[in-house]
Amino acid sequence: MLENIVIGLVTSFLGGAFVWLWERAKRTREVNRRARFFGVRPGQTCLVVLGNKYNAPKATAYPDTRAAVELALLAGELGCDVLVEPGNFRGSNGDRTEFCVGGPSGGVNPRTGGHLAAHLPGVTLHPYNTADTDSIAVEVDGEKHLFDRGNHEHVLVAKFTPPESTSPVFLVCGQSSLSNLAAIHYLRREFATVAKTIATTERFCVLISVSDIHTYAHHRATLKRDVTTAAFAA
Repeated sequence: MLENIVIGLVTSFLGGAFVWLWERAKRTREVNRRARFFGVRPGQTCLVVLGNKYNAPKATAYPDTRAAVELALLAGELGCDVLVEPGNFRGSNGDRTEFCVGGPSGGVNPRTGGHLAAHLPGVTLHPYNTADTDSIAVEVDGEKHLFDRGNHEHVLVAKFTPPESTSPVFLVCGQSSLSNLAAIHYLRREFATVAKTIATTERFCVLISVSDIHTYAHHRATLKRDVTTAAFAA
């Protein structure tokens, strides 16, 4: 009888240990996949570059502040620190993965404009113009993705590594601060879905669509299209 009890206890212990090890390995794989997608390493300092509120230097829109919080949470989940810089930041990101958030229109985030010009020649961002139906439209691969404020908006998300850097830039260029937040919130949850639709997570460019904003705010975002080839083409 005692022998059977001992065997049962040992079996239960080994079974529990196996389940614990399996769950731990599963969590580790998930963290590693997420880290590869966003291009970060545990222990690294991530550089977050935020834009100004439209036409308001030194002020950041509330959704962009929330986007920074989302990025800080992401970095914390992956064991990284965060350093925040304004959109007029100059210089290389070096060995720090850079998250650059916000479009360049109206001087919101001039660093985004520099990244687009240097690395994504196939992308055209139409300037802000209330008299023009193409105002703030994102044009890539011959298609214009229009801006319908507060209803249906778009976000260009790209990842690339500048030749002078050893870590990538993760660019989030939305048509509004709310769409920036929507894209980051979506990618934190659905990065695996996006990873399955692109050829490689080392360099890519995708469009994310944000709809029904009046009802769902930043919570209804979907992957619209992979535009990697067209965006990086000279």
